[in-house]
Amino acid sequence: MRIDVLTLFPEMFVGVFGASILGKARDKGIVSLNTVNFRDFANNKHNTVDDMPYGGGGGMVLKAEPIFGAAEHVVAEHSASGTSDKPPRIILMCPQGEPLTQRKAQELSAESHLIFVCGHYEGYDERIREFLVTDELSIGDYVLTGGELPAMVVIDTVVRLLPGVLGNEQSAVTDSFSDGLLEYPHYTRPAEFRGWKVPDALLSGHHAEIEKWRRRQSLQRTLERRPELLEVAELTAEERRWLEENKIK
Repeated sequence: MRIDVLTLFPEMFVGVFGASILGKARDKGIVSLNTVNFRDFANNKHNTVDDMPYGGGGGMVLKAEPIFGAAEHVVAEHSASGTSDKPPRIILMCPQGEPLTQRKAQELSAESHLIFVCGHYEGYDERIREFLVTDELSIGDYVLTGGELPAMVVIDTVVRLLPGVLGNEQSAVTDSFSDGLLEYPHYTRPAEFRGWKVPDALLSGHHAEIEKWRRRQSLQRTLERRPELLEVAELTAEERRWLEENKIK
């Protein structure tokens, strides 16, 4: 996968792209992580990328030309490499966008090229939304100073799903939200700590019992903390009956 980030602050990504899971994925050649300063594509002598909005109002708005120019440069560069004929997904980081979910991360992890657009100031020229981007994503119902931190979050959620990135491929499969539910509790040694014991089922060595315990714990935790997830989760008739019997009174 190739990931390009269009940003006014490429230095913000240096540590993130070089450390931990993302850094290892890049070192292995699983993903190419790049930043492009779209100020370099401004079409004026002062390299300005923003302007006052038509109709007035507070704040400045990002101009269309620099962002279109940067995106088209990246697309042309990628096409020239001959690695893929498939057009990239161009993702606008925006509080108005679709909320990020694990399902969305899984969808994006199947792509070969992602381009993230990180804004600042009051907003974007609407033509960027209408005629350039393919997706708008938000990481929550709040506003940050720019799109860089949200882009880092999305990139992390996507890259960790790529084959070969995590040491244990099952880790991503059993994550919270991967099957629509919250993940079950985990324990490790010692089997007893300050009088608190690891559940007997996990010490039994009986794989079927362990899986049953984990599934029930996942259902219970989701019921207690995020019950709305159960409305769309794929559950068996037996699991739905069990949930009915164990609802919090």
